[in-house]
Amino acid sequence: MVYVQLDETAGNLKIDEVLYAFLVNEALPDTNIDPKRFFGALHHLLAKFSPTNRRLLAKREDLQSQIDAWHLENPGQHGEVAYTRFLQEIGYLVPQGPRFEIETNNVDDEIAITPAPQLVVPILNARYALNAANARWGSLYDALYGTDVISDAEGAETAESYNPIRGAKVIAWAKDFLDRAIGLTGGTKWQDVTALSV
Repeated sequence: MVYVQLDETAGNLKIDEVLYAFLVNEALPDTNIDPKRFFGALHHLLAKFSPTNRRLLAKREDLQSQIDAWHLENPGQHGEVAYTRFLQEIGYLVPQGPRFEIETNNVDDEIAITPAPQLVVPILNARYALNAANARWGSLYDALYGTDVISDAEGAETAESYNPIRGAKVIAWAKDFLDRAIGLTGGTKWQDVTALSV
């Protein structure tokens, strides 16, 4: 791996050459953010939050070690009461706090009104991974349907009920995206796919 060494304005950070080239040549040019300012701010964020992040990662590692040890010492014992008590003892589960509300400002309607599911799953569990992929794919359809990425022309307007013309445009756009992002071999287009099997 080749690194780019930045100067003291960015805390002498070392950044992977490929990442540096992407940021400077592709990500930043249309943002009106000077690369020197960006890397200076990045250094500031890393200096401010890295110690806390390292502490939280160490806590997570400690909790996971205790949970692993409990399962090894208690094989086959998955009683809810005992396991819940153990998780409370190590601080993994904490008492439920009082009700609260939270609000955000300056968030696009596509995110604020129709959020996508946020799923973190173990990749080794095929069923969980499939559910997460399906949820993400569904949220892509939802996002496309509700935004101006899909034109209202030719009867594809949004309405109170589902518009099948707009839905067809969403599916066509998504399949074209698949052709561009992860095209199939042999000249087959995603639009022609009717079923998949493993």
